[in-house]
Amino acid sequence: MKKPSYEEVLNQVVREDPRYDAQAYEFLREALDFTIKLLNKPAEGPTRHVSGGELLEGIRQYALQEFGPMALTVLNRWGVRRCEDFGEMVFNLVDKGILGKTDRDRKEDFGGGYDFEQAFRQPFLAGGKADLRAPPRGES
Repeated sequence: MKKPSYEEVLNQVVREDPRYDAQAYEFLREALDFTIKLLNKPAEGPTRHVSGGELLEGIRQYALQEFGPMALTVLNRWGVRRCEDFGEMVFNLVDKGILGKTDRDRKEDFGGGYDFEQAFRQPFLAGGKADLRAPPRGES
């Protein structure tokens, strides 16, 4: 019997748990790759493992890089509204054999990671680190 492709498995995951759009899972995979590179993890082996906290930070940085001020809007459109949603998605992929985990990994590792409003909108508001707008005339 032929092993199902990633796309076939992803479609099954979305059918079984329709809370999250397929694009959210694609983003998650890209964010995982981004995080591995960010942390200088090896290409293979047990030291490549990324913890829930590490992945959440990588997701945050990748979303800001890819979507800028639209990050929160895009994630919400895909059904992702809090860090716990990423944990649900990760474990949906683990259950299907797409991602691996250690005995210490739990969905709860994604709980309370960061507030989405603060993580994805705040950097673009006046005074935020990513605020590239010049101040209005007369203000300094």
